[in-house]
Amino acid sequence: MKNKLILILFSFLCLSSFKADKSKITIFMIGDSTMANKKLDGGNPERGWGHMLPGFLSEDILVDNHAQNGRSSKSFIDEGRWDAVVAKLKKGDYVFIQFGHNDEKTNPDRHTVPGTTFDINLKRFVEETRAKGGIPVLFNSIVRRNFNEEGVLVDTHGEYLNSPRNVAKEMNVPFVDLNKITHDLMQGMGVEESKKLLMWVEPNTVPAMPKGKEDNTHLNVYGGRVVAGLAMDAIVEVVPELAAYVRKYDFVVAKDGSGNFFTVQEAINAVPDFRKNVRTRILVRKGVYKEKVVVPASKINVSLVGEEGAVLTYDDYAAKPNAFGENMGTSGSSSCYIYGPDFYAENITFENSSGPVGQAVACFVSGDRAYFKNCRFLGFQDTLYTYGKDSRQYYEDCYVEGTVDFIFGWSTALFNRCTIHSKGDGYLTAPSTDKGKPYGYVFYDCTLTADTGVSKVFLSRPWRPYGQAVFIRCHMGKQILPEGWNNWGKKDAEKTVFYAEYESTGEGANPKARAAFSHQLKNLKGYEIESILLGNDGWNPVQHGDRLFEVAR
Repeated sequence: MKNKLILILFSFLCLSSFKADKSKITIFMIGDSTMANKKLDGGNPERGWGHMLPGFLSEDILVDNHAQNGRSSKSFIDEGRWDAVVAKLKKGDYVFIQFGHNDEKTNPDRHTVPGTTFDINLKRFVEETRAKGGIPVLFNSIVRRNFNEEGVLVDTHGEYLNSPRNVAKEMNVPFVDLNKITHDLMQGMGVEESKKLLMWVEPNTVPAMPKGKEDNTHLNVYGGRVVAGLAMDAIVEVVPELAAYVRKYDFVVAKDGSGNFFTVQEAINAVPDFRKNVRTRILVRKGVYKEKVVVPASKINVSLVGEEGAVLTYDDYAAKPNAFGENMGTSGSSSCYIYGPDFYAENITFENSSGPVGQAVACFVSGDRAYFKNCRFLGFQDTLYTYGKDSRQYYEDCYVEGTVDFIFGWSTALFNRCTIHSKGDGYLTAPSTDKGKPYGYVFYDCTLTADTGVSKVFLSRPWRPYGQAVFIRCHMGKQILPEGWNNWGKKDAEKTVFYAEYESTGEGANPKARAAFSHQLKNLKGYEIESILLGNDGWNPVQHGDRLFEVAR
């Protein structure tokens, strides 16, 4: 019996491992400098188009770029670089193959001949990829910027462009004519505008190249993004199976240089002011970004989407001196400020990393119609500041943690299926709802959890006398005190606040012991989830998701 259980466990582990491997497809890239990842030292702006490709793909695809500066198909093989790729290849992976620039060189270590040795090397890449169950895709070289006196782009590659095409046809391999794509791009831009794609650098502008540069072959950040996007469009035409993994963003932020910018604030600043009737979508690739982020009121309809592990963090706190030696204060301590209306965030962690030092805000939200999906808000006291008095905010499948008053402010906010986690004894919320507002905080189907040892947590206390907080069908851990609600020593507030629950569950649900000034709702009339955020304009994020909300401006 014991052996049988071991066998079952082994089979389960093997199956789990297989599923994990199967779910992650790798695109291996082999080629030359026009495809390669680049060093970032000294602000180097050069990028291969393969360096930028991950910004166009979902996280279900891993891009493993083995392209190297100066390599031809021959030297890539001779140096053992191809063997290293073959050793990693598994069934279902892709190999993107682009050589030619250096095969043209006369150096015997790199030179190949189209129609013979160049074709032989390309065929080897194809055959050995297929032998491992992989899928090869052939590309020809990107164009060189070589205009004649009439402003016509003149080819410099000759027959080296045809070898990938011919091998692809002979061996039934997907082929992308990247030369034609980039030729049409540069010809369309013209003699001067096309320089914007390439490494034309003015002297004394980039530390990596103080003397400047005039390079008609290699792409810069802008050119790399443009060519990678065009390449991705062409790839899905010949390999439609990859279309499901393609993601298009206006800007990409990445610490590894694969995006338009290295910081989130740079991307926000690049959003046109009052860009109407369309969203500006920004991808934040995996990484910890330590910066103060401000989304101004003029940056409307901004979407910030993070890869797994995208963290916006800073370590200011209320008692920390500012540049004038004054305390920053609660509002000044935030790591992120959101003033622009119709803001959307997904898979982003907002963190204040200063620790338990008093008030220290992770996210300050003032703009109307703010929507957070699968986001995390990390801090201790005053983690999430719902600041705007006329701001409506929707939090779906989010995680918020803290100790004291860690969700607080004036706004109307709906938390749907969120986890609210107490890191210490204290108060979950401190609403300051204005008199006459129909709603303050509403928690729908949320889970209230706590660190080990936390045992004295209140659902709310009234920062202002008309504070409102309602918990609907929430599962409450044992850390929630029987009385549930606290008047903050303000006896008069008991007459004006509206604190209520509906069908609470868990060890912390104790309706008979709750504070006398709180309520147990008999039904959800007036608290239908689709009604809470409607306002005067009919906003309904539950129904419409992150689709652009059209409102007259």
